[in-house]
Amino acid sequence: MVKKVAIIGAGISGLASIRNCLEEGLEPTCFEKGEDIGGLWKFSDHVEEGRASIYRSVFTNSSKEMTCFPDFPFPDDFPNFMHNSKLQEYITMFAKEKNLLKYIQFKTIVSSVNKRPDFQTTGQWDVITEKDGKKESAVFDAVMICSGHHVYANIPKESFPGIKLFKGKCFHSRDYKEPGIFKGKRVLVIGLGNSGCDIASELSHIAEKVIISSRSGSWVMSRVWDEGYPWDMLFITRFETFLKNTLPTVISNWWYMKQMNARFKHENYGLMPLNSTLRKEPVFNDELPACILCGIVTIKPNVKEFTEDSAIFEDGTVFKAIDYVIFATGYSYAYPFLDDSIIKSRDNEVTLFKGIFPPPLEKPTLAVIGLVQSLGAAIPTTDLQSRWAVQVIKGTCPLPSVKDMMNDIDEKMGKKLKLFGKSDTIQTDYVVYMDELASFIGAKPNIPWLFLTDPKLALEVYFGPCTPYQFRLVGPGKWPGARNAILTQWDRLLKPMTTRVVGSPLKPCLFCNWFRPVLISVVSIAALIVLF
Repeated sequence: MVKKVAIIGAGISGLASIRNCLEEGLEPTCFEKGEDIGGLWKFSDHVEEGRASIYRSVFTNSSKEMTCFPDFPFPDDFPNFMHNSKLQEYITMFAKEKNLLKYIQFKTIVSSVNKRPDFQTTGQWDVITEKDGKKESAVFDAVMICSGHHVYANIPKESFPGIKLFKGKCFHSRDYKEPGIFKGKRVLVIGLGNSGCDIASELSHIAEKVIISSRSGSWVMSRVWDEGYPWDMLFITRFETFLKNTLPTVISNWWYMKQMNARFKHENYGLMPLNSTLRKEPVFNDELPACILCGIVTIKPNVKEFTEDSAIFEDGTVFKAIDYVIFATGYSYAYPFLDDSIIKSRDNEVTLFKGIFPPPLEKPTLAVIGLVQSLGAAIPTTDLQSRWAVQVIKGTCPLPSVKDMMNDIDEKMGKKLKLFGKSDTIQTDYVVYMDELASFIGAKPNIPWLFLTDPKLALEVYFGPCTPYQFRLVGPGKWPGARNAILTQWDRLLKPMTTRVVGSPLKPCLFCNWFRPVLISVVSIAALIVLF
């Protein structure tokens, strides 16, 4: 019998899951609380309970060639970094092209997901939904949770003594939409993440004064990287990942910090992370350094305490007459429709095998899609997660034993804490993680074989950007157009930029991109040998 799969959420994770279920002969039913697809990327000018929320000016941090569904490249004329409306347009194009909309029930809330009495043998779930005040119950063979992790705002007011005395307005960045009401106001933004920096930079042009308070600092990267190419097309490569993970730690850390400081010295701007060797996700903001240089944004340490109208920072300085405090302090994940015992958390650590499957579950028929974070884009990550999850649900790709899965979680968590720090336990190394998932279903490119059989493609795959097409070269869901998409990816990157032709568009030299770090590494190793 065809297995029925309940998919919760019609954002990018949900759409990827619907599509991959269909590819493998499963019967998906997707429940979406809102009235449209897109999830996080569907802008609304008001905040909706239980749904992700973005501000009007949000742009993507990943370029289009790194962001797309792996068998559905963006149109040539789409910009490399897109406004949220442009990405939503692409998501809609994908859903229509793959005929996914008919499997989605809109304006439908999932009230509860419970194991059936015979779960140990069937792995089935009772799913109760509500629409227009009417409740319905249905039995599903599997459930894929695709509701994301940007829904439940984290506002750590207990960490800020005196905040209850503050008489100005306080709210989370989730509630921010546009800058108009802040004209001439004095604003304190708490948090140096992407949202905090975006909001502060935007407000700095109309507010009287904007200060960002940061507890630990952040690396701030530009979308524009070496020679003007998108950062991720040069930074996220297999070879670069290999070097960073195999070089001695001292050299790897030095090289990483040098890359982060290539545009400007973070210590001069008050942005330097307290633990500068941690690889936690950098902030992407092209404007913030200029705002600091021009004095329209000021960086301060953590807030020690609040008074009725002021904030006292840990360095003893005071920001007076504050009108607004915006908490850009991230999100916490929650699944109110699911029993807490099913997806457990240890000290803010998510205990899911490969970030997807709860190990203790008697049957592997529940998968969480999209609960990971990395320097790579979300769309290809969720596509590969759901491709593997569907194979597991079908029974064609069995999971390891509970003991082995827990050991893997513990081993990976130790590495994550060392690389990213305690506050980023859902973060992962993009290329390594994608290759792990691809290996389970036979979709990982065989690099040595490619060099023997197709050296032109091999050079692009190994030394070029790790674009999503690489994971549709082989395996279930193999796409015949993957090879051509890889070999023409730089053409699509350059197309929307060459609106005034002044010469032949120039593609990067892959040899130059990897030769420089190799040379640096060799010189560094030689220096260490001489010194010691």
